[in-house]
Amino acid sequence: MAGLSAMEKKLAEFKCNTNEAIQLKLVRFPEDLEDDSTTFNPEYSHQVFGDDEVAFGYKGLKILLYYNAGNLSTLFRIEYTSKVNENFDCVEADDVESKIRKIIPPGFCTSTDDFVSLLEKEVNFKPFGTLLHTYSVHNEEAGEDITYQIYQADMTCPGFREYHERLQTFLMWFIETASFIDVDDERWNYFLVFEKYNKDGATLFATVGYMTVYNYYVYPDKTRPRVSQMLILPPFQGEGHGAQLFETVHRYYMSSPTVLDITAEDPSENYVKLRDFVLVKLCQDLPCFSPKKLMQGFSQEMVTEAQQKLKINKQHTRRVYEILRLRATDMGDPEQSRGYRLDVKKRLIGPYKKKQRELAKMRRCLRPEELTNQLNQIDLNMQHEQLEENFQQLVSDYRRVLERLAQA
Repeated sequence: MAGLSAMEKKLAEFKCNTNEAIQLKLVRFPEDLEDDSTTFNPEYSHQVFGDDEVAFGYKGLKILLYYNAGNLSTLFRIEYTSKVNENFDCVEADDVESKIRKIIPPGFCTSTDDFVSLLEKEVNFKPFGTLLHTYSVHNEEAGEDITYQIYQADMTCPGFREYHERLQTFLMWFIETASFIDVDDERWNYFLVFEKYNKDGATLFATVGYMTVYNYYVYPDKTRPRVSQMLILPPFQGEGHGAQLFETVHRYYMSSPTVLDITAEDPSENYVKLRDFVLVKLCQDLPCFSPKKLMQGFSQEMVTEAQQKLKINKQHTRRVYEILRLRATDMGDPEQSRGYRLDVKKRLIGPYKKKQRELAKMRRCLRPEELTNQLNQIDLNMQHEQLEENFQQLVSDYRRVLERLAQA
């Protein structure tokens, strides 16, 4: 047993955390290849390497996935200091290469020289599709404003299909439940963010992020665009590009008379916070959201105006109302504070009231011992505590939206 334990310890040395082993780069200049500050790592790798996010059979494993900043031409290489089958008979290392090949399209480089030669062709790369929006962000380090552009594209754009195959590989590393979409379905729209930068006197474009939106049919003659995937690449996160992309896409659909409203598929917490910020920004100047009307409560006028003018559905309009009412409320005033608390809790209490209705049915249908078991699962005091906890968390989230809005 002791011998087996010693063997297990030795084999454990050949386990590598794939989130650390995978090294990603967006390369603009040849010197970026040796610059560790341009390297970033995945948040997730379970879809490729399993729930443990481990590759077995290597010491010092490095999985290099380097992309040209614009066209995303790819360098893929595997490096390691030692491999398990060089040290132990009848023990096989994981086939890391085949796992990566399943998600990156063919045509990648394995030679640094070949990759650098492709880098020289980046000057020919231009964004795909139609320009929708241009904006700038001040870069403190460079001491200048950087220009960014957002484009809308589809699969009819020459070269876009191949480019998208390379771009979508990033989803596997940064979206927990990511999956590749069916690009042959014409109901998909693609929105892309690019940075304009200078290199040797020429203007080049670097990929910043993107969003995919599926246009669902709504009887009889409307569509309901649903955001499926959204990703701002890590080197560009925290600079406001997500809000710019979200607002640009929302405005793109707002202008269409056939669009009913705009939704999202399984949104993350960060996406919801982003959506709250942008929708509040769009709604705050509508007459129906004046401070006076906010203090009178949530109204059908708000629902109608937000839906017709901004393509916002009722559920999202309610959140916008609660955020803007918080701004209009003096929470230091006991009466105003109580009014706001009761108004929000009236919405939050919905699921709890549903449980109480179910309990009333149980009283009529269940035997006493069965009813006791169900009552034990429905602790009213606990429900009140959860309701208060939910309310406080919501107010905290809303305050952050309002703080960001004040700085915008």
